[in-house]
Amino acid sequence: MYRHKAGLFEHTPLPEAFRRLVLPTALGQLMLVVYNVADTFYIGLTNSNINTTSVTICMPVFMILTSISNLFGIGASSTISRALGKMSYQRARDTSAFAFWLCLVTCIAYSAAVLITLDRIVNFIGGSHPEVHAKASEYILITVVIGGLFTSLGFLASHIIRTEGNAAVASVGVIGSGLLNVILDPLFMFVILPDGQEVRGAAIATGLSNFIGFAYFALYFLKKRKNSEVLSIHLSKSCFRNKIPSSVFGAGLPAATMTLCENVSYAFLDNLMAAYGTAALAGIGVAKKVNMLSHSAVRGISQGALPLIGYNYSAGRRKDTNKAVILTATTTLTVSLTCVAINFLFARQLVDIFINEGTKATEYGAKFLMILSIGAPFSAIAYTFISFFQAVGHGVRSLILALLRKGILDIPLMFLMGSLWPMYGLVQATPSADIICCAAAVICFIVFRKAHLKHNKARKIYNEETGKVEIWDAGKDQGCEGEAEKSDKL
Repeated sequence: MYRHKAGLFEHTPLPEAFRRLVLPTALGQLMLVVYNVADTFYIGLTNSNINTTSVTICMPVFMILTSISNLFGIGASSTISRALGKMSYQRARDTSAFAFWLCLVTCIAYSAAVLITLDRIVNFIGGSHPEVHAKASEYILITVVIGGLFTSLGFLASHIIRTEGNAAVASVGVIGSGLLNVILDPLFMFVILPDGQEVRGAAIATGLSNFIGFAYFALYFLKKRKNSEVLSIHLSKSCFRNKIPSSVFGAGLPAATMTLCENVSYAFLDNLMAAYGTAALAGIGVAKKVNMLSHSAVRGISQGALPLIGYNYSAGRRKDTNKAVILTATTTLTVSLTCVAINFLFARQLVDIFINEGTKATEYGAKFLMILSIGAPFSAIAYTFISFFQAVGHGVRSLILALLRKGILDIPLMFLMGSLWPMYGLVQATPSADIICCAAAVICFIVFRKAHLKHNKARKIYNEETGKVEIWDAGKDQGCEGEAEKSDKL
């Protein structure tokens, strides 16, 4: 019988498999924020609200690159993990190739669109001030238009490699790229380039470190793809068959939508906050980045658990699926509550790292951070169930929850609460939306669990060597075989 070679999913005890997948993924996600925060930290040393604002308002435009990589990366991760659960290795490889080439084309199109509409984008995200506009435009040009392709493909590769069971390898590229950015930032900002070019230096450091991270993943792909059950960049007709495109988009669209709407939401927040001056803009920019540490940690945990949940669900192991979800929810909630406590206790000190102590921007930033932190535990639970529905291939539920968290609720709430509580109400809209989304996510999961996660089920797999469908009872090594056409494969 044609067995799955990656024993991490099939034979490793669930808590150990969870740890091996989640820990490096969470660290990798944290490093994404760390190197983004590093730009803000070094920019803060210039003692210029103009420089700080120029970098922080660019985050939504840059993070859309992550949205693109999540669309194809998480979509492919879900599809591949479910294919591996049914031991359909060719489908896994076809999915990998489909995701790579579609991500490449989409990223090129996005970079071109940003280049064409750059001035309008910068004005929309809060860069109407002439000096802020010029610096933010240059930052976006370097990091998104020139370096965006390498950033997205690097993130995509980390998702696919993690699905293969090599979470540590995937995270080495992400963490290494982040550490390199932290090192290159001061070098370009304060040594290589002259005074006044700090924003340009930060952009070059970010673009260069992401390119090197991409090169690491490219070399790994080229070395391993011939002997891998998952890794492939060979695009063929089969990549567009067997519902591969719909499966990738169905699972990946909620992740991309959540990231996209999150950044559109932050762009609206920056745009509305601009009416209160550059100090308020600098304060909310820093508060968002500090608060992002909590969100990135729980997002990394949820994404790390996604292949494990998808594999067990596809393999018919409903009890292990339940255990994986509970373990994920417990871990994300614990991490988020810890981050909330730290943010409340040390809000001013955390903001002071990036903005001069005693300034108005510091005061705003500390208050904004405490308000944003309220939503962290609720968003942690929401992330868990959104990732769960992505993992099991129920993209509609995941998409609805993603839109509830960012877009449908928070933007209208900004206008409503901003009118009732000027400036601070704009910020309060974010945790309010998180609370509502969390309640909806819990209800959706309870309903789904009662209908689909009660008992283990037999696993139907297509044996690529014999051309037969084999029936395995979940958790057992023996089953019966039956003749089947290839159309019964999935």
